[in-house]
Amino acid sequence: MRRLAFIRMRQLLATVVRRVKVEGPSMLPTYVAGEVLTGIRKWRRVRVGDVVVLRDPRDASRWLLKRCVAREGPMLDVRGDNEQASTDSRDFGLVESKNVRYLVLQHQK
Repeated sequence: MRRLAFIRMRQLLATVVRRVKVEGPSMLPTYVAGEVLTGIRKWRRVRVGDVVVLRDPRDASRWLLKRCVAREGPMLDVRGDNEQASTDSRDFGLVESKNVRYLVLQHQK
């Protein structure tokens, strides 16, 4: 019985907590390619300053790592910390907060 409870708890955590590997330079200098981030399934409203993992509005099979810099109701302005190397809301416009899957909690190199 305990083993079953442990297995179910691991399954639940696997849907809530996710490790995300940074690819590309768009979040420099905050995050560099190869860093591993810990994200947790969005449980609260996205706040300005949050780093989020969201679906790419141009290609739903891709994920993006961006910072929320402004919010207008359910719409978010998300940007990379490295403006010269980032494709973000300046290119594709505001994104719906429902497209955010994870909030980044911490990172480890």
